[in-house]
Amino acid sequence: MSDLPNHTEGPSGVELAVLPAAGPLYRRAVIGLAPRFGAARRAERLPETELLVRSVAVDRDHLAAYDRVCGFRLTDTLPPTYPHVLAFPLALRLMSAPEFPLPLVGLVHVANRITTYRPVDAAERLDLAVRAVDLRPHDRGRQFDIVCTASVAGEVVWRGVSTYLRRERTAADRDRRGSGDRAAPPAPTALWRVDTRVGRDYARVSGDHNPIHTSRIAARLFGFARPIAHGMWSKARCLAALEGRLPDAYTADVVFKLPVPLPGTVAFSAARAWSFGLHDPSRGRPYLLGEVAPANER
Repeated sequence: MSDLPNHTEGPSGVELAVLPAAGPLYRRAVIGLAPRFGAARRAERLPETELLVRSVAVDRDHLAAYDRVCGFRLTDTLPPTYPHVLAFPLALRLMSAPEFPLPLVGLVHVANRITTYRPVDAAERLDLAVRAVDLRPHDRGRQFDIVCTASVAGEVVWRGVSTYLRRERTAADRDRRGSGDRAAPPAPTALWRVDTRVGRDYARVSGDHNPIHTSRIAARLFGFARPIAHGMWSKARCLAALEGRLPDAYTADVVFKLPVPLPGTVAFSAARAWSFGLHDPSRGRPYLLGEVAPANER
């Protein structure tokens, strides 16, 4: 992490003066894919470094733009997925570092767990921290978790765990080819038309400028017929549909099953207690499956 400007290193990790800009990090990650003479071999372990930025203020205009893109009401309470967006540049910086064992480009976001311990007001300043943990085998490659926390005056008020997969050909992967979820989907609560602009709009408010969400050419290079929606937009849109009916403290788990093509139509379903999902309305295939439970139950 020695290439970080305006930072200090201590026993708890690396503290940055400001949040890094996401755009240059993506560009560096893409450039890093090019073969270089004498390039160092990537490490086999995750870095133990935690990145931290203190006293992050919420930009009200940015918050309002995020609310509109994801379908949340305009209020002074942060949506449950918003701290993920605030901490995303830190996670991006961690995953784009040359010493990170897996290249950023090509990682697939396969699951996300968010715990909101209490409502967070937009006037509160947040200390944001991220670290990478638990590099482990998966039957389709390797996966790991990025753990993000948001704290106010030393109190952790929010925690997010994003699981990323690096696809690598394995025997188990070949055996699973053609398999899938066979269960009939639940009756839809609503049908949502997801326009192409969702990819561009969410990239703008989230800082996640992965071109598979905004470019047909880039999407095809990674095996998609057309751009796909960000997974965290899909989760946010589902939680926005449940807004006002969830407790003050809860955990929302989702598994991203299949990418949502842009443009497209998705079937949203929700049942009390709460389980929810997004499905292909014609074929019944799941895009996202999730559940919410009070935070003290997990």
